Amino acid sequence: MLEGSKVYLRQIEMEDVNLLLLWENDVENWRYSETEAPYSLFEIKSYVESASQVRANQQLRLIICKVETDEPIGTVDLFEIDFKNARAGIGILIAEKENRQQGFAIETLALIEKFAATNLSLEQLYCDIQVDNKASIQL
Repeated sequence: MLEGSKVYLRQIEMEDVNLLLLWENDVENWRYSETEAPYSLFEIKSYVESASQVRANQQLRLIICKVETDEPIGTVDLFEIDFKNARAGIGILIAEKENRQQGFAIETLALIEKFAATNLSLEQLYCDIQVDNKASIQL
């Protein structure tokens, strides 16, 4: 487990399926995730079952939880992981608006950066940000 003062990151569990389905199918998030159609429960379950296969999937998704309450508040993804060139895309979702602008994303970024360098030998993380996504640009 990766832990900071406000959040910790943990592996996805089968118990997270309904929450992930809710977050993935929230149309407000689609614009930033490039999602174009809803995910099915079967698709989410299949993903969770294979989530630990980072090299095969070229993706790692972790659940962001509040330290104080253990409440899941979002996800952090490393995607398009290119082990040969030591780089990956990164995306962070703080799912509920009331949990945004509280420092959870910046702490998540610091935790995942260290993990990516130390455990996955990645040297570069990149992201694409919409020009009007001021919170992500600031982050």
